[in-house]
Amino acid sequence: MSQSSAGYITARNTNARAHETPFEQAKQGWLHDQVWSRPGLGRRERRWVTLTCVGAADAHKPIDDQVQDALASGDISIDEMLEFVLHFAVYNGWPKASHLEGVIRRTWATIDRASGGTGTVAPPDNASLGLNDWDSRIADGTREFVEVNLIDAPRPETPYIHAGILNFVFGHVWQRPALTRRDRRFITVASVAVCDSLTPLHSHTGSALESGDITKPEMDEVVLQLAAYSGFAKAEALHGASEEAWARLQP
Repeated sequence: MSQSSAGYITARNTNARAHETPFEQAKQGWLHDQVWSRPGLGRRERRWVTLTCVGAADAHKPIDDQVQDALASGDISIDEMLEFVLHFAVYNGWPKASHLEGVIRRTWATIDRASGGTGTVAPPDNASLGLNDWDSRIADGTREFVEVNLIDAPRPETPYIHAGILNFVFGHVWQRPALTRRDRRFITVASVAVCDSLTPLHSHTGSALESGDITKPEMDEVVLQLAAYSGFAKAEALHGASEEAWARLQP
């Protein structure tokens, strides 16, 4: 390469950087080069946090981009991604989950067909719905609530607690095998943080740390990842809940 050509390329690259907005510079220099590359949390876990943040924010292009990246990289399988939608729906609402699932299914169809597949997913079997003995289901839900939250379960005195919390959320969703409890912890902690849910924020952050499913250094990385995708104000609340819970757990 001639000296004049090298000089032209250098000038062209410098000029391109000069025309980047502060947002574009931070997205590449800080978000991609520094946050995602930090060693304290695996890429799969960062994807759970990020997918939750962009899904809760109804951020259409980031949803498209993050779903594409998660599936194309193989970090999260299509079955795991569809299970994520169900867990996400519990903590962020069904309308947001409906949009997220549509993006996931369309993206997967494109990826799968490109590799010679049919672009479809096998429908779940009814057996995956679990027990239909309601007394047993409430009993299982009560036990799962205690194991996840590390506190006594509420009495099933209202439809919200009876049909929702004990029957469905802990009697079914948290027990589904397609995601591990650790996976569900990351999704849930991010969800309650982005939803500004003060009581669930403290309870789920505390139980994630107390159980050891998420270590304190990992939780610190979750706070940073959430700050990048949901803002520092929401991350400040998560950070406070994490520090408070960790201090309480020390001997």
